Amino acid sequence: MTAPRVVLVHDWLTGMRGGEKALEMLCEIYPHADLLTLIHVPRSVSPTIERLRPRTSLLQRLPGIRHFYRYCLPLFPVLIEQFDLDKYDLVISTSHCAAKAVVKTGRARHLCYCFTPMRYAWDQFDAYFDKDRVGTLGHRVLKPVLGALARWDAATAGRVDRYVAISQHVASRIRRYYNRDALVIYPPVDTGFYCPDDTVPEPFLLIVSALVPYKRIDVAIDASHLSGLPLRIVGTGPERDRLMRLARDRHADVEFLGSASNEEIRSLYRRAAAVLLPGEEDFGIVPVEAQACGRPVIALARGGALETIVDGVTGVLVNEATPEALAAGIARARTLRFDSMAIRTHAVRFDRAVFARAIQTTVESLAHG
Repeated sequence: MTAPRVVLVHDWLTGMRGGEKALEMLCEIYPHADLLTLIHVPRSVSPTIERLRPRTSLLQRLPGIRHFYRYCLPLFPVLIEQFDLDKYDLVISTSHCAAKAVVKTGRARHLCYCFTPMRYAWDQFDAYFDKDRVGTLGHRVLKPVLGALARWDAATAGRVDRYVAISQHVASRIRRYYNRDALVIYPPVDTGFYCPDDTVPEPFLLIVSALVPYKRIDVAIDASHLSGLPLRIVGTGPERDRLMRLARDRHADVEFLGSASNEEIRSLYRRAAAVLLPGEEDFGIVPVEAQACGRPVIALARGGALETIVDGVTGVLVNEATPEALAAGIARARTLRFDSMAIRTHAVRFDRAVFARAIQTTVESLAHG
C-alpha cells in the first residue's frame, strides 16, 4: 500500500513557542512531509523543523518581513488559499490564525490541530487593538477589518474534516465560533528535558512569556511588587518597552532577561519559588514545563490553567486578573508545602509520547473514517 502524501501547514515560523513545539513533534512523526507556512525566519525554529525546508508564501519576498508580518494580517486569507495542495492525501494544519483555511482536493483528508480560533478577530480585539495601543483612528480602521476576518474564519471552518483542540477551553471556542466538535489532545511537553534536580529554590518569581497584551504581564509586575518578591521575566515582544517603564514607575524589583535558551529556562524553572501565569491561556505550555521541573504555578483560574494546574497541589489558582488577587495567590502559595515529585507526576501526563500516540491514532481513524 502506498504511503499517503502528507503536508503540514503552519501559520508562520518566527520562533520556538508552544505551537512550534507541537509542530516539531509532527515533523518527527512525519519526517517526509512537506511543510508550508506564510513566512519563515531561517534558523528561528528547531533543526527538526528546519530540516523539512519550509516553503513560504509571497510574503517571504518582502524585505524585512520578519519585523512587520503581523501588519499584513488582512492579506493572510488570500495568501493561505494560494498554496497548491493537489498532490497531497493528508493535510495537517497547526493553526491559530489562517492555516486551517488551506484549500485541499476532494480526495484529501484535513486534520486541524487548532491552538485557538483567531482570538483577536473574535473576542480579544480590544486586548490587541485598543485605543491606547493603536490610537483612535487605528481602532476605527481595524475594527471592520477584524470583523471581516472573523466572518472569513467562520466561513472556511468547513474546509477541515476533523478538529483537534489543545484543551477543553479551545474545544468550547471551536464549538462557539465554528459550530464544530473537537477532540482534545494536549500539546506535547518534553518532560525528559524539563525535570527536577537538587537545586534549592530561591525567593524570586518567574514569568516565561511573549510580551504581548493578553499575557497580562503588567498584572504580574504589580502583584510581585505588592508581594515584595523579585520578578524575573524571560521573553521578548512589542510590550517590552511599556512594561519596563511600568516597572520603573512602580520601583518594582523586576529583571527583564530577554530571550533565553531552553537550558537557561530550565535552570530558572528549577530555581524559582513559583512561576506566574497572570493571563488567560488557551493551554499554556510554560506552566506544564515548570511543573515538570517540580515547581508550583500561580495562575489565573481561567482557560487552560483549569486543566493543567491542581489548586493547592501543583500550584494556586486565583479568580481575578488583578494585582491584588494575584498577590494574594502568591501569599497563599508561600504558606503551602508543595511536593515537587507530586507536581512532576501530574505534569508527565502531558509528555511528548502521549501526544504522539494520540495524534497517530486520530490520523488513522480519520483515514479510515
